[in-house]
Amino acid sequence: MLKEMGPAIKITLLMTLLTGLIYPLAVTGLTQLLFPHQANGSLVTTGGKLAGSELIGQSFAKPEYFHSRRSAAGNNGYDGSASGGSNYGPTSQKLIDRVKGDVKKFQIENPDYKGAIPAELMTASGSGLDPHISPQGAEAQVERVAKLRGLPADQVRSLVAAATESRTLGFLGDPRVNVLKLNLSLDGHRQ
Repeated sequence: MLKEMGPAIKITLLMTLLTGLIYPLAVTGLTQLLFPHQANGSLVTTGGKLAGSELIGQSFAKPEYFHSRRSAAGNNGYDGSASGGSNYGPTSQKLIDRVKGDVKKFQIENPDYKGAIPAELMTASGSGLDPHISPQGAEAQVERVAKLRGLPADQVRSLVAAATESRTLGFLGDPRVNVLKLNLSLDGHRQ
């Protein structure tokens, strides 16, 4: 019996070593070498201080900043350790009431915007941590941000245009604006 189990034990140890140690170390080393920024979380620093990650949304509550999508991750939102949506369905009264409240708040904060409110400004992403809004979502906030910062609206629009990322590989996803990068550019901190 030991004669039959010997090869099985050796194969198990070999595969454990290969797939559990050698392969992960090789992939980690390769990504650190080829893509160090992405491999380390796509962190954004400004003035030597960590401002956040390009990949994780965060709350910007001050009116002079562009606001992110809503977040249902964690008790107060934007909790990276509690990624997830609210799981409210389209007929949920809690969701309907929350969106109605958010629409009123948006209209009060952005009285100069007269178009349809982009959906992502009223809804959370599936993860609750999406760091992007659409260019339309940014445009809806331009007048407010420009007024509160004392900047011409066209200058703020130029910053939005510069922060707009195109479709991945030219056909995947939609154009998007990273809110963290846009707000840092507003503060005069270029990445």
